[in-house]
Amino acid sequence: MTWSDFYLICFAIGFLLSFISFLSGGLRWHLHIPHTLHFGGGHLPVGHAPVGHATGAAGLAGATVVFLFLTRVLMSREETMDPADYEMVGVLGRLSNPIREGGTGEIIYSQAGTRRTCGARSENGGALEKGAEVVVTRYEKGIAYVQRWEEMANE
Repeated sequence: MTWSDFYLICFAIGFLLSFISFLSGGLRWHLHIPHTLHFGGGHLPVGHAPVGHATGAAGLAGATVVFLFLTRVLMSREETMDPADYEMVGVLGRLSNPIREGGTGEIIYSQAGTRRTCGARSENGGALEKGAEVVVTRYEKGIAYVQRWEEMANE
């Protein structure tokens, strides 16, 4: 069992209990329990909470608190993800491992505010030395096909 399985089970149980609670409150079903609990030789009286507008107001207040917490604390307004920010074509980088003729090397580049690496091959199949500035011309199956920055600038 993994953590994701554990969380899925917790979610399913919580959802089921919430659904049962919704049905029992919405349809005014009541569970009848005895008015006293017996312990050994004595007993303890048990009271009933009235069901009415106060209970609905308490639920609404609780839901409001949870909603405000989720929208103000957990949801960040600054981190909207845009697929264009992660587009590889046109990324400028530097080779950290040389590319042999017909071989694969490695490119270091900056994207979305972090430094990243990726496997790279030369677009024309030629060799490129370590430290060369390159531009990604296409990206397929996790490999960036690159061309020298100087060649791109001269075109």
